[in-house]
Amino acid sequence: MSDIAQAQLTIRAVLLSIVLAVVLAAANTYLGLFAGLTIASAIPAAVVSMAVLRLLGGGGILENNIVQTGASAGSSIAAGVIFTIPALIILGYWDDFRYSWVMAIAGLGGLLGVIFSVPLRRSLIVDQNMAFPEGKAAAEVLKTGENPGQGVKVLAGSALLGGLVKLAAGSGLRLIPDTAAASAWVGKGIAYFGTNLSPALFGVGYIVGLNIGIVCLSGAVISWNIAIPIYSAFFLDGNAQLSGALAGASAADAAGAIWSAQIRYLGVGAMLIGGVWTMISLRKSLVSGIRSGLAVARDNVGKTVAHTEQDIPMKYILIGLVLFTLPLAGLYQAIVGSWTVSIPMTVIMIVAGFLFVSVSAYMAGLVGSSNNPVSGITIATILFAALVLLMLLGKGSEIGPVAAIMIGAVVCCAACVGGDNLQDLKCGHIVGATPWRQQAMLAVGAFSCALVMAPVLNLLAAAYGIGTPTAEHPNPLLAPQATLMASVAKGIFGGELPWNTIAVGAGIGAALIVLDEILKARGANFRVPVLAAAIGIYLPLELMVPIFLGGLLNWAITRRAGKDEARAEAATRKGTLFAAGLITGEALMGIFIAIPIVLAGSADVLALPDALHFGQWLGLLILAVIAWLLYRVSSRAQA
Repeated sequence: MSDIAQAQLTIRAVLLSIVLAVVLAAANTYLGLFAGLTIASAIPAAVVSMAVLRLLGGGGILENNIVQTGASAGSSIAAGVIFTIPALIILGYWDDFRYSWVMAIAGLGGLLGVIFSVPLRRSLIVDQNMAFPEGKAAAEVLKTGENPGQGVKVLAGSALLGGLVKLAAGSGLRLIPDTAAASAWVGKGIAYFGTNLSPALFGVGYIVGLNIGIVCLSGAVISWNIAIPIYSAFFLDGNAQLSGALAGASAADAAGAIWSAQIRYLGVGAMLIGGVWTMISLRKSLVSGIRSGLAVARDNVGKTVAHTEQDIPMKYILIGLVLFTLPLAGLYQAIVGSWTVSIPMTVIMIVAGFLFVSVSAYMAGLVGSSNNPVSGITIATILFAALVLLMLLGKGSEIGPVAAIMIGAVVCCAACVGGDNLQDLKCGHIVGATPWRQQAMLAVGAFSCALVMAPVLNLLAAAYGIGTPTAEHPNPLLAPQATLMASVAKGIFGGELPWNTIAVGAGIGAALIVLDEILKARGANFRVPVLAAAIGIYLPLELMVPIFLGGLLNWAITRRAGKDEARAEAATRKGTLFAAGLITGEALMGIFIAIPIVLAGSADVLALPDALHFGQWLGLLILAVIAWLLYRVSSRAQA
């Protein structure tokens, strides 16, 4: 057993894990604010770990597993923070991201996520043997790690390519635009189509696959090619304020304004109904999973248990729950200034945290961490918290929306980390790791990421702006989930929300749920997850198109392999590394570009003269070349 301990939780593994976690957290922060999506980072972390530890004298599979476990916390903490905390800026409660508060919310939320997920391991991984796709993929990467140098070459090459394209785009040299689009007025209606030229979004599409790509794009088509034309043709004249503002506007500007003011709230309704349905559909599995975990903890008291079944002991889980909850209760007290309100806030946070960590873990087991509908979980939390706080604070309360966001932020961080923890434990279960060491490493990785989130957020906010366009930042990072959270929280306390549009969106969500249940009953391979469609409805169309194209390329490569599972798996693994590199390179370049923009106080500091600005045709050509390279890399892996 001591040999196993030495082979896993080594000092170099911990240090390397922390460095990778921080880098991946920064990259996912940019990606999430830009596109509303983050990706699981276990696979690229595993590849880098194998290469680095080999340079340091070699590392066994269990030591590499520890590195990828801690490093994967980067994407989880980034998602939990960016989905919620920017809402405090959007609400006007903060002018910038306060270091101690962001660290406390992200760090304590992440630690609670680890604690809440420990009792679920045996039920979801051992008893139910759920898929946890990224965990299985990471395990395969670790098991076939005899030549990690090849994987690092692919990862580094595609990261360089993604970074260079980002440097050439609209926030950098401006050789190419960020988007290629076409639009026109058709009578009173609007025809619009466009695609973002981001390699990162193309990589995201490759990783999530064609099914999710089709569903996301279909949601965007509902919003942009059906709802916006209908609204502009039949309902715009009834909205005097909006129609007046759009007098003489181009078709593209009008479509964007109608989407922002009205149509995106269809996505809000779909997300709300999707979040509620997720909880209802998983209720039996959650109860059985919790009972199984607690029963195993009781049965193993005083027994010698194999190292592969050793979780963090339950008594330490309970101690940690108290230690991590008390500071959050104090933080809530500092916000609302009343223990009468802060105590119910804390209770809501604990109950919702455990419930939604369970939901998140189960969904990660079904569809993976990259497709985990944490945003729907967080909306449900904020909605419930806001309704309770409305009874305590009254309508019109200015602090009420802020308090609801604070509860949602902790729960969101916990849910993200909880789902990620089960994904890593699945990988460890396959390769024979010790669960408690992985759980401890994930806690270290999560808290390490929490230490850097505020500086990264402040840098991006100063360079690009977040949320609402301004004269200084006309094309900000959209932070779609955080904007949504702010709208929902503010709307409950008397702010203006288009409730009719939200109700229609809920109806669309209900219809999608019925369709998905029919497909499920028929055993269809293609499914329609309502929260993926809701994200498509809520985000701009041009962000969904490259995601669909990436998924389409993944399908084409897999289809080329035919029924040869080994060839298909090899192609998918190499393609995933290439796609992960595109995402990481573009995201890190986005952060690096932000530094001179902030120092110079100008968004044009890197822009080349207008004569060197090429049109969207060059951007489309570059995206086509990237698709060809990804296809070639995957095809060669098949051979």
